[in-house]
Amino acid sequence: MRDTLLGVIVRLTPLDEALTEDLLTVAVAYAEPDDVMPPVEGPPGWTDARRTAFRAFHRSHADGAKGTLMYAIQLRGETVGMIRLRRLEEPGTAETGMWLGRHMRSQGIGVDALRILLDIAAEAGIQKVRADTTPDNTAAIRALTRCGATLTTTPTKVTAEIPTHPTA
Repeated sequence: MRDTLLGVIVRLTPLDEALTEDLLTVAVAYAEPDDVMPPVEGPPGWTDARRTAFRAFHRSHADGAKGTLMYAIQLRGETVGMIRLRRLEEPGTAETGMWLGRHMRSQGIGVDALRILLDIAAEAGIQKVRADTTPDNTAAIRALTRCGATLTTTPTKVTAEIPTHPTA
């Protein structure tokens, strides 16, 4: 469990069964399925099949399974999103991704969560963290930049590389 205090308290808590259910509740209320999980065949929206797949996906990565650590992002004790850290085959390198419920975006929570995750990565011996997004995801690009990322942009993809100990 990690905290930061930058106007608000953001905490990363390792995902467990109860937090997975909290996360699903947030996702259903404040996110689209394709924004928070791998695609699932079927009609749009939060169908029973997508809810089951959401739970299965997050359970399959619990406790670092498959080389991925998943954390609930919490604000004042309320689950508001998720962030992950996955080691890559390249030594000293990991990948991250995150999402926040729409009701919690544009408040600096993502930046705080990413900074905490970078500290966790550094403690695990990771020197750089990568993230991918799309050129139209200006909030993600802004958060990555604020955390020291170097961006590589194509017409369809933005790749960020963040040193875990920025030299700034």
